Amino acid sequence: MPLLASQDMAAAALAVSRMRSALTWRALDGDLVAGEVSARLRPDDRWFLYFDTWRADACPPLADAVARDLGRDLYVTLEDAEYDALEACAEAGFAVHRRESYYRIPTDPAVTGLAGAVLPAGLDVLSAADADITRLRRLDDALRQDVPGCGGWRWDAEAFRAETFGPFFDPATYLVAVDRASGEYAGLVRIWRSRAGPRLGLIAMLPRYRRRGVARALLGQAFTVLAARGDKSAVGEVDDTNVASLSLLTGLGARRYGGNVELIRRQPGRAAAPIRPS
Repeated sequence: MPLLASQDMAAAALAVSRMRSALTWRALDGDLVAGEVSARLRPDDRWFLYFDTWRADACPPLADAVARDLGRDLYVTLEDAEYDALEACAEAGFAVHRRESYYRIPTDPAVTGLAGAVLPAGLDVLSAADADITRLRRLDDALRQDVPGCGGWRWDAEAFRAETFGPFFDPATYLVAVDRASGEYAGLVRIWRSRAGPRLGLIAMLPRYRRRGVARALLGQAFTVLAARGDKSAVGEVDDTNVASLSLLTGLGARRYGGNVELIRRQPGRAAAPIRPS
């Protein structure tokens, strides 16, 4: 959502119309476009809005129109320094739901201390490129249930395949821990590659495999690959209430460099979930 500029002129009455056969709404001031918003239903059955607005007063009528048409709670994610956009969303009825912080994580084993991290006995590791795609999808669904903001996530098979093997897939840094005896997928580390540099998408284990050093071993193997390529760090985001992940990353020398805010506009009549304090 771009920075929203306040208008010097008095706010005009804006007409909002939905684009034909699309989840996009447009606010018009006469024949001039004042703003636009699109909606996407995520695999966790939550509707997220993506604003493209030039006038702050376009945000409330756009949000009202989407709420009327969809009849659901609505979510927006903004950088925590987008002050004008945050103010405009507050005017449109959105409130803080949760917060995430961005971290830059060193890959140098001399800094992270991961040089000696090895998988516990009985566990092996394989690349996601060699994993069974259905079992990998089910593992991803299971792991996301414990990730703040992802409860209820269920991937469509084709969407998961497209997401996994898209342009950011890195088979050397998307690794799966496998229980040798049962063949169960125990957890994973997922680092995406991009022109901006490597991004840690997820590091998580199923409950029965936690606190055994599996996460550190997987990160150590993936970071070894990154360091050998000359990548001195990776970035990642963590929910501010996720104590275990925060402890893991800061223990590796990660440093915060920003964050985002997830906002919610609740639909009247729908059951309200507790809102985490900011």
